[in-house]
Amino acid sequence: MDAQLTVRIPKDLRDALDRASGKSGLKNSEIMRLALQHYLDLPQGRNQRPAERVRGLLGAFDSGLPDLAENHRAYILESLSRER
Repeated sequence: MDAQLTVRIPKDLRDALDRASGKSGLKNSEIMRLALQHYLDLPQGRNQRPAERVRGLLGAFDSGLPDLAENHRAYILESLSRER
């Protein structure tokens, strides 16, 4: 490693990090590096619109409903009424 970074975190986050370290067998520093890398690998961070985050899923599944896009509200309301 060629650089060191000191980060202050709340106790509850530190406790969760310690638990994760114990379960995984990884050092806290390894978990922090993995978490940071994962965050940096996110496309454009968290500033994306929700539709941009799921763009790769759009049209990837067949609902079996040919008019889902036009009548999505009716399908949602029908689904909610069945749950009661």
